[in-house]
Amino acid sequence: MQPCMPTHSLVSHLYSIILVHSCIEVCAHISTKMFIYNHYSQILLTFLHCIAWVAMAEMGAKHKELLQAQAHLYKHTNYYANSMSLKCAVELSIPEIINHHGKPMTHSQLVTALQIPQSRSTHLYRLMRLLVHNGFFTMQKVHDHDEHLQLELQEELEGYVLTLSSKLLLKDHRTFATAFLGPTFQKPWQVLSGWIKGGEGDTPFEAAHGKGIWDYGLEHPDVSNLFNEAMAGDSSVVSSVLVTECKAMFEGVTSLVDVGGGIGVVGRAIAEAFPHIKCHVLDRPHVVASCKGRENLEFVAGDMFQGIPSADAVFLKWILHDWNDEDCLKILKRCREAIVSKEKVGKVIIIDIVVDHKGGNHDSTELQLMLDTVLAISVDGRERSEREWEKLFMESGFTSYKITPLGFRSVIEVFP
Repeated sequence: MQPCMPTHSLVSHLYSIILVHSCIEVCAHISTKMFIYNHYSQILLTFLHCIAWVAMAEMGAKHKELLQAQAHLYKHTNYYANSMSLKCAVELSIPEIINHHGKPMTHSQLVTALQIPQSRSTHLYRLMRLLVHNGFFTMQKVHDHDEHLQLELQEELEGYVLTLSSKLLLKDHRTFATAFLGPTFQKPWQVLSGWIKGGEGDTPFEAAHGKGIWDYGLEHPDVSNLFNEAMAGDSSVVSSVLVTECKAMFEGVTSLVDVGGGIGVVGRAIAEAFPHIKCHVLDRPHVVASCKGRENLEFVAGDMFQGIPSADAVFLKWILHDWNDEDCLKILKRCREAIVSKEKVGKVIIIDIVVDHKGGNHDSTELQLMLDTVLAISVDGRERSEREWEKLFMESGFTSYKITPLGFRSVIEVFP
């Protein structure tokens, strides 16, 4: 019989077994914890990656927006390049030269026609590139069959041709495009901020030149003539559309007064298109002094604030926007007096802008708002919204009106 194991040895052995077992359990527990830890760590890491990606995406979007904002700012601060390039093209008679060429005109041909130094041809190219981009010229393929050119030059080239916009720059159709690009009308912009803060003068134009635009024009015939030519060019475009697209407007009209009609471009167009209408063109004495009428067209010297000849219709194109509300009410009341008689009640036909800054075509609205700022620096008038027009009509004694869009402007028929 084997002797029994000492008590302390047994206890030690049991302790070892318990310790090993405990270690196994601890290891198992730790392994489980590590598994859980690794599992959640992976989830947390994925989550952090998502947050980082979103943050980077948002940062990228903000950077993109910042660059877009910078481009938007640079575009508008350099808008003058568009205007001045157009002015340069007109001063060089580029539209006239290309039109006279009769076919697509290559850049080298334009350089030759302008008789400019070859060293400046690149500058001309860059000028034309901008004007092509802005839609004032377009490029067409041409093939030069000049037998004197070397064979390698007998290839297809691109040449400049006019667009509808540049055709309006031809001398026979010159509009407002360049009338306001000279120093006379640019100077008021330079004093605008000072004038807004309390500078002298009723308008920035007066602050810049010491007198209002109308008095300035009387003392500077060159500026007055440029303005009148611009008005005539604009009227030529408008009248051609008016007498073809708005014929119904003249039904029942036997007499018409074109108030502030200048040299009679619109009045003449109406008289020719509707021989049964007796047309009168009312303007200041020095404007109509040399104008010659015809069988159904007569020029009348007068003042629209004092009185307007009686007629079935009174026509005002781009007149009321030059005046403040108080003066417009005076003019409209004179118009109402002219069309209301015992025998017949007529109407007033207005061609002017109806500002729609909340809807409509973005380019038209931008132009309307730009023209409003042009008025703000030069006269005491403004471009008006429909609500502002309606207020004027009602306060001057009219009862109803009808608005028909005409490009960026509108035809407004107003009834007593």
